[in-house]
Amino acid sequence: MTDAVGCDIETTDGLAGVPDCFGRLWTPYRMAYIQGDDRPPSTDARQCPFCRAPGLSDEAGLIVRRGETAFVVMNLYPYSPGHLLVCPYRHVAEYTSLTRDETFELAELTQEALRTLQAVSAPAGFNLGVNQGAAAGAGIAGHLHQHVVPRWAGDTNFLPIVARTRAIPQLLADARDCLANGWVK
Repeated sequence: MTDAVGCDIETTDGLAGVPDCFGRLWTPYRMAYIQGDDRPPSTDARQCPFCRAPGLSDEAGLIVRRGETAFVVMNLYPYSPGHLLVCPYRHVAEYTSLTRDETFELAELTQEALRTLQAVSAPAGFNLGVNQGAAAGAGIAGHLHQHVVPRWAGDTNFLPIVARTRAIPQLLADARDCLANGWVK
């Protein structure tokens, strides 16, 4: 049986995964984010991914650049290719709790991230932002981090709206290598 546009309509048992005319992008890794897996309690720095990452190799921790008081890391659940997070090493939840040196280096690394992304992937624009606190949308509310999200004209399409899915055309490790090797000061 087919519908009005010629798609096969599954009439058997309705099992998931039975082929039909819809193309699907399966992103099961996103369930960890949706369900809040690996989100530490805000006060527990031992479980914080932003506190753990600097103790790993740059490749394993997805770190692109290290500074004295802050570092730049790939977002594990990116909105677009090259989505970076600028984090202080210190486990601190509020922007007003940053030291003068941390504040300065956060801004400096953000500028470097913008220059690097422009040199490496030529985005048409950027979204920059800090979501301070769970109510403001911070996924890891206990460790302040600034998002640097490269944007291209037409990079957002119908998928996030109708399918709650984003198509990311580059693997995190490949994006990390490209950005780390092309870092611009």
